[in-house]
Amino acid sequence: MNGKRYASVILLSSSLMVAAPTYAGNASNTERAGDIIAIAIPAIAYGSTHYMNDKEGRQQFYHSFAANLGTTYALKSIIDKERPDASGNNSFPSSHTSVAFQGASFIHKRYGLEYSIPAYIGAGFVGYSRVKADKHDVSDVLAGAALGIASSMYLTKSYNDQLYIAPSLSPDYYGLSVHYQF
Repeated sequence: MNGKRYASVILLSSSLMVAAPTYAGNASNTERAGDIIAIAIPAIAYGSTHYMNDKEGRQQFYHSFAANLGTTYALKSIIDKERPDASGNNSFPSSHTSVAFQGASFIHKRYGLEYSIPAYIGAGFVGYSRVKADKHDVSDVLAGAALGIASSMYLTKSYNDQLYIAPSLSPDYYGLSVHYQF
């Protein structure tokens, strides 16, 4: 296994640890489903870069995923907010929600809104499941969603970004015509 593939396995494995279930045997089906979807969305986003043979997109996924996780965990340690169920002091922001929305918004930005709608619905469910399980307040979930979206929107380019520059010539006008398609 080459170094890049090894790094990608480590990166995606870290998302499994982020959303790994820590059940005491009393987790609801909603919470379990949210945990699974929180892992599945970024895994599908990453997998889409392989399906599309999109090496540039893969690098962008690595950067947005790492920036999102780093920021999320830095905020968790700095803010030190108690969870609603009093199970810990790492409630803000929701990491489950941030990784789910990072994956959904990566698909959106890189490949188009039409492909990301199911992922956004799933990410919304992840946020709902975290509040329903009493692990987060709504503000924790909204902050996680905002971080996930921001990381992909700022660090990902559209797969179809194209810049066209053409000369515009006429008898009394010389110039350039610039068109950007995204």
